[in-house]
Amino acid sequence: MQTPLASIAQRWTPSPRTLRRAALAAVVMSVLIIVTGGAVRLTGSGLGCDTWPKCTDDSLIVTPEQGYRGAIEFGNRMLTYVLSAAVGWAIVAARSTKPWRRGLTRLGWAQFWIVMSNAVIGGITVWMGLNPWTVAGHFIAANSLLTVAVITWHRTGEGDTAPRPRVPRPVRKLSWAITIVSALLIVLGTTVTGAGKHAGDSSDVPRMPWDWTNAAHVHAIAAWVVCALALAMWLVLRVVDAPDDTRARARDLLIVLVAQGGIGYVQYFTGVPELLVAAHMLGSSLMWIAVLRLALSMRERPLAVPDIPAQADPELAKA
Repeated sequence: MQTPLASIAQRWTPSPRTLRRAALAAVVMSVLIIVTGGAVRLTGSGLGCDTWPKCTDDSLIVTPEQGYRGAIEFGNRMLTYVLSAAVGWAIVAARSTKPWRRGLTRLGWAQFWIVMSNAVIGGITVWMGLNPWTVAGHFIAANSLLTVAVITWHRTGEGDTAPRPRVPRPVRKLSWAITIVSALLIVLGTTVTGAGKHAGDSSDVPRMPWDWTNAAHVHAIAAWVVCALALAMWLVLRVVDAPDDTRARARDLLIVLVAQGGIGYVQYFTGVPELLVAAHMLGSSLMWIAVLRLALSMRERPLAVPDIPAQADPELAKA
């Protein structure tokens, strides 16, 4: 008996462009869910729906009594279904590709399970009254989804052959250092918001037990380390004559880091206004995408070329 996915795959073969667009849709929705999650926090709507999975004890959906904050929180919950649809499209497209790319399909399912698990983390966050530690976990899980989505998108443009390096080993190690420190930078960002001014609700929400300005200074130090490593990467790639696309991705990362750093300092010295915090969250996602794309460009998986039988020599045929 065929599964629904196998049945669809039997009747439909997506083009490489369709497959890539499906994977990109999951990336875009992953970024959007991060930004809208930030909007929930910045508008004080974290407890707009005061329970989960219902919006209230008596209603599955938002009620007029909950006002615009309830609508914002409920709207963010509904956006999870749009995200799930985008991930589902990526899974179906990967499963229907001929020949079947099992690794790509597994990456799609990994996205699905991260979405489901993060929905549960979000529910626990509501139950715990926006505990800053679960809020941080919710954000980190959203970035985990973005990570897998970007890898999936990148893999749609590759084959399933063994990866081979495009740059020397020390350069690849530098890319890993950038990736690790950037991940640390994102985690440190949650310690700033977890102790900062935007708790997510107008009620008495618990905060992380340290001064947010000290956390911001540590966060800034990590940001400067990432910038230094990214600049070193840009210079090294020119020295080793790396492929043009890899050098372009190093350049793109530098541009994003400069913009993100500028937003970060302006928001710090202007009292962290909501609009700039939202822009900083978007910049965080764009930075992480740039970091991942740079790291993934350090190796390649060429598309497999089918064997073509050699043509018979006409002279031999006459003999």
